[in-house]
Amino acid sequence: MKIGIFDSGYGGLSVFKDISARLPEYDYIYLGDNARTPYGNRSFETIFHFSKQCIDQLFARDCKLIVIACNTASAKALRNLQQKILPVEYPDRKILGIIRPSAEALSGLLDHQEVALWATQGTVDSMSYPLELAKLAPELRLIQQSCPMLVPLVEAGEHDGAGLDYFIKKYWRQTLEKSAGGKISTLLLACTHYPLLYAKIRAVVPASVNIIEQGGLVADRLADYLQRHPEVESVLSRKQNRRFLTTDQTERFDRLAEVFLGKSVLSERIEI
Repeated sequence: MKIGIFDSGYGGLSVFKDISARLPEYDYIYLGDNARTPYGNRSFETIFHFSKQCIDQLFARDCKLIVIACNTASAKALRNLQQKILPVEYPDRKILGIIRPSAEALSGLLDHQEVALWATQGTVDSMSYPLELAKLAPELRLIQQSCPMLVPLVEAGEHDGAGLDYFIKKYWRQTLEKSAGGKISTLLLACTHYPLLYAKIRAVVPASVNIIEQGGLVADRLADYLQRHPEVESVLSRKQNRRFLTTDQTERFDRLAEVFLGKSVLSERIEI
């Protein structure tokens, strides 16, 4: 049995990179639904439908556990998948998301009054992070900023240039305008595409602001989960195999995957 990692596109590769580095002994299958990306502006119903099709593909390929490495799918589909689909269709399988460990990381900043996150419009509209933080750290003030142009730029391979700089400066300015006192302590990059733009974001956001990426948080959470659930961990295969699936062109996937992972991959195209 394998660990599956699913994203609407390429961004989840940043999570895959950290997970496979933290837990290298296991076998992994990564699925990018590149033909239908981005999910960010789609309805709850559409995202649930797409996500269900993708987890079906991974479970059919003997994945015991799936990490949804997509904030939008975690926000709009995870709960229904866990509560309505797993008990009926896959009672012996598990699905984890990316929002809970990220919210827990923010909730640990109890000595700070104001934190911010950048995300897709879909993640912001879902209100998943405010709802989680209301339970974990109600005294923490959260600023949400949607960044609709960043994912298209990453997906287009535009990781540099004046256009990207313009939007990063614009989104940081809009973030500051929502601040009560301009003293934001932490910025969470709540989209798995954004780590590829870390250097550009870091150049705009003041050094006094801590920038958190999600990959390491999710990797640590998965390691903890496997330690607490030996019934899952004991059946996982350990041949260090890596398999990459895409619903779109393999050539383009392989090219951008190399940017995310720093090494070449050979993906397989699947029909959904």
